[in-house]
Amino acid sequence: MRTGILAGAAAGAAGTAALNAVTYLDMAVRGRASSTTPEQTVEAIEEHLPVTVPGEGETREHRVAGLASLSGIVTGVGIGVTFGLLRRAGVRPPAPVGAALIGATAMASTNLSMASLGVSDPRTWSASDWLADALPHLVYGVVADAVLRSLYR
Repeated sequence: MRTGILAGAAAGAAGTAALNAVTYLDMAVRGRASSTTPEQTVEAIEEHLPVTVPGEGETREHRVAGLASLSGIVTGVGIGVTFGLLRRAGVRPPAPVGAALIGATAMASTNLSMASLGVSDPRTWSASDWLADALPHLVYGVVADAVLRSLYR
């Protein structure tokens, strides 16, 4: 089981780095601002928990931004661990299918959490919005799947 967890964590970390790189490249090419939905998600979660992010003004904003980034890393590594354990258990779909499953799982986990918290409603997104969300998640899936395959040879 340890191998599945470690391999999955490595795959998830690599996939997360790739997702972030594609996102930042998109921002640089299109000149768009970064999304505020990760920070809004942290604040929405805070409303449902008996804890608050400490600080005021910029100090609090910076903490929320840090927590938002960390939550993306935790999600990416966690999904990698899940697929690492599945691979260790013998679930080994062909590369395109594995990449699509991993990417779709990552995308669904973030979009469903944002939708359930009222942060965003994917039903209202434009085709451009969907593409900007789907492409980095697909890259995440491709990289995570490739790392898992390389570690399980």
